Amino acid sequence: MWGCQAPQSRIPGFGETPMSLSWLVLLLATPPSFTARCSHSTRPTGWRWCCFMERPLTLTRGSSWAHCSYCHRGATGPWPLTFQLTTRSAMTSKGPEEEHPSVTLFRQYLRIRTVQPKPDYGAAVAFFEERARQLGLGCQKVEVAPGYVVTVLTWPGTNPALSSILLNSHTDVVPVFKEHWSHDPFEAFKDSEGYIYARGAQDMKCVSIQYLEAVRRLKVEGHRFPRTIHMTFVPDEEVGGHQGMELFVQRPEFHALRAGFALDEGIANPTDAFTVFYSERSPWWVRVTSTGRPGHGSLFIEDTAAEKLHKVVSSILAFREKEWQRLQSNPHLKEGAVTSVNLTKLEGGVAYNVVPATMSASFDFRVAPDVDFKAFEEQLQSWCQAAGEGVTLEFAQKWMHPQVTPTDDSNPWWAAFSRVCKDMNLSLEPEIMPAATDSRFIRAVGVPALGFSPLNRTPVLLHDHDERLHEAVFLRGVDIYTRLLPALASVPALPSES
Repeated sequence: MWGCQAPQSRIPGFGETPMSLSWLVLLLATPPSFTARCSHSTRPTGWRWCCFMERPLTLTRGSSWAHCSYCHRGATGPWPLTFQLTTRSAMTSKGPEEEHPSVTLFRQYLRIRTVQPKPDYGAAVAFFEERARQLGLGCQKVEVAPGYVVTVLTWPGTNPALSSILLNSHTDVVPVFKEHWSHDPFEAFKDSEGYIYARGAQDMKCVSIQYLEAVRRLKVEGHRFPRTIHMTFVPDEEVGGHQGMELFVQRPEFHALRAGFALDEGIANPTDAFTVFYSERSPWWVRVTSTGRPGHGSLFIEDTAAEKLHKVVSSILAFREKEWQRLQSNPHLKEGAVTSVNLTKLEGGVAYNVVPATMSASFDFRVAPDVDFKAFEEQLQSWCQAAGEGVTLEFAQKWMHPQVTPTDDSNPWWAAFSRVCKDMNLSLEPEIMPAATDSRFIRAVGVPALGFSPLNRTPVLLHDHDERLHEAVFLRGVDIYTRLLPALASVPALPSES
């Protein structure tokens, strides 16, 4: 593989001989893992075995997968390696001198406190400027609002007439409750098993570095592709993206990128499969306000604000139950395919013994993309009217532009994406994103997009206490993007580009 020398084994006490069946039998019977030297690498750390990563050859309990801890080339054989038996601890780097450089960079980025509500965006921009300098990439900073900068790193393609590939990620992360964490959420602590604890480990600083490291590896190997690859690092996503991607897609700098296809964030999958999102639900944040007769709290007052608000709340929660039952009764439905709603805020009243003249309830609706939006809004209005006079609703957020990226071979981007995944034996689960991401702004301006975070066999811990990611899962994600990017950046000219 890759034009390397014939494989040699180096087992302590046995000398150096070509790999043979006898050594394979020995390895199959040996519980510890082992490392080996990649003939592409001059680094002493060599190869690692990650025993929970799936590949055809089984050398310890469970399936195994090899990667070079420097260049991270994956291998399934024939082996361009020299094997050396070691202990199982070799699977996880123990100290900085053994740590994969990509993991070190990942942890460095995790330590930048881009946490809402006061993210240090300046430090993040400086971080990506330095990455651009090191990798020889173009770097553009676009201030879409005062203090809100989108950083664009560009690897030019060989054919500027073709549309580009957009790799998007957001730099901000959600707040933390440090008292509920096992480790400082901004230390990027790595435990003895290789799990990295940090806010943003899954959402979504891992993907940002996976993009960068895949590009770095491809550039080091001397590759060039027809299509230009842009990496955008945007602010504000965790609070709606209104000071980030929503503004950026309206600017001439975005249109100058000539994006033809985009990748953005997904969600981890605890199973062997990888989740990929082709659309997402639309956030509608609705505030229902009810007015009625006030008075003393000891009296039976008619037509109160609370009575009328209660009717609306009951209607909406009955709708919620109906959607929940629809989801539960159909095993083929995923959460993103139904409309969810939660009552998130109740307001009103000034004292225990005063009946308020005004009360309000706030709801977070996530509307499925196949819903008739006009009819659904009319339904909301009818529930308010049925409650009585003086009941109104207003929208704090109302997304009206759901788009679906096709997931069949009629879409050349999906064809290229899914073909690579098939070649790598990656099982895909296409779904509608139940939450909202920056992809909705990208799709709304006509750019097809997929939400994909290459994190399988990983518990979903985004926004949770002790958010964490195993270093080997992170590194495998780099390997996946290293295969995906050449395929996407080499999609032949489309009819619209001819």
